[in-house]
Amino acid sequence: MTLSRSARLGVLATAAASFCLIAAAPAPHPGADGVGDPYFPQLGNGGFDVRHYGLDVAYDPDTDRLDGRTTITARATQNLSSFDLDLQKLEVTRIEVNGRRAQFTREGDEIRVSPRDSLDKNRTFTVTVTYGGVPEPLSGPIVFGSDYGWMKTTDGVFVACEPNAASTWFPSSDHPGDKAAFDIRIKAPKGLTGVSNGRLVGTYDKDGQTVAHWRETQPMATYLATATIGRFDVKQGTTPAGTPIYVAIDPVLENSNNVDVYGLTAEATDYWSKVFGPYPFEETGAIVDDMPQAGFSLETQTKPVYSAVRSESTIVHELAHQWFGDSVSVEKWQHIWLNEGFATYSQWLWSEHRGTQSAHDAFLAGYNARPAEAAFWQTVVGDPQRDTMFASAVYQRGAMTLQVLRERIGDKAFFKLLPTWTRQNRYGNVSTDDFVRLAEKISGQQLDDLFQTWLFTKGRPAL
Repeated sequence: MTLSRSARLGVLATAAASFCLIAAAPAPHPGADGVGDPYFPQLGNGGFDVRHYGLDVAYDPDTDRLDGRTTITARATQNLSSFDLDLQKLEVTRIEVNGRRAQFTREGDEIRVSPRDSLDKNRTFTVTVTYGGVPEPLSGPIVFGSDYGWMKTTDGVFVACEPNAASTWFPSSDHPGDKAAFDIRIKAPKGLTGVSNGRLVGTYDKDGQTVAHWRETQPMATYLATATIGRFDVKQGTTPAGTPIYVAIDPVLENSNNVDVYGLTAEATDYWSKVFGPYPFEETGAIVDDMPQAGFSLETQTKPVYSAVRSESTIVHELAHQWFGDSVSVEKWQHIWLNEGFATYSQWLWSEHRGTQSAHDAFLAGYNARPAEAAFWQTVVGDPQRDTMFASAVYQRGAMTLQVLRERIGDKAFFKLLPTWTRQNRYGNVSTDDFVRLAEKISGQQLDDLFQTWLFTKGRPAL
């Protein structure tokens, strides 16, 4: 077949265009060393999306040494020549990418990994990191002035990592914007129990050690992972509505504070499932350890950790976080009120449910207890800044914002808004703007003034 001159020119033009498309493919380049969170610029990492963490950790309480092997399965979001992982203090001895040994360098808490071959965009790959050492808890003003992270106890370790301490015990993309499923295997001396997130797959004993394998199949932010180890009395069953429940309590704390942790966890899980929408995970529960120096509790996914037997109000707060913070997670840490304001408001809803105090009265009590000149009113709740991200105003004024919203749009719209929010954003990440848009859509009202006044303006708002 003979082509005409015009046909030959067309073929040449098509070939040239194809060559340009091939030539225009971006060359591999390093992933960013952070996701750009304004509070923690180097937390998380760019260039890939983690899909799964496989954690194998062996802990010796006598020496406080942790030996770990973490396998991360991720998808490249660009053509990668190298990428970073977050890991604080612990020593890395070997890294493999897709089963082949990779070079790596370290600068502070950043591990830069250079695979033998570049990774194409959209390619799924694995990176396995072997590491060890004595994990160091973090300290400072962020979490109420308390240490947090990997904290040694008299018989093991208490692990509570919000906001930036997950990377003190495993290499990760340590930011809530990069959620993943987890398999966590905890190896500890026989007689101790390792408790983690999700469901217990199984346990076995070997050479005087017990290995517990836990699996969380739903996406989880790294700071919500735990590997708490100690002597625990364990009670398992199901809630009245049928959700599996696992509660582990340090035996020295049994019957303290007159709180039935198991019964209350079951009751609150079922009640919140009616108010906020279906429980988002496979199991509910609690880990109660004797760790008074921690002074706080944390909403670790599926099983909040408590550093003592805490009050009924605290337990319902942490369980509400399973919807607000765990399933629906912040996109950046500046939106933390979407976690803490909602969980605090849930305490008010619980009191209303119990018939002890209405949410309206709780709002007024908190408002009237703080004079206009109080420092409380100077926190910008919608962007509280790193060192004050857990200030009481983030919790209390955040909850006040929700009560003001409820009274503006009415109960019908408000109690439609909450389960719609959790359903539409289930296992995802959100911002304050996302919530405002949904509130306006459901209520049919313009609400910019309300949120601007209560979240972004200093001073006590007029009632």
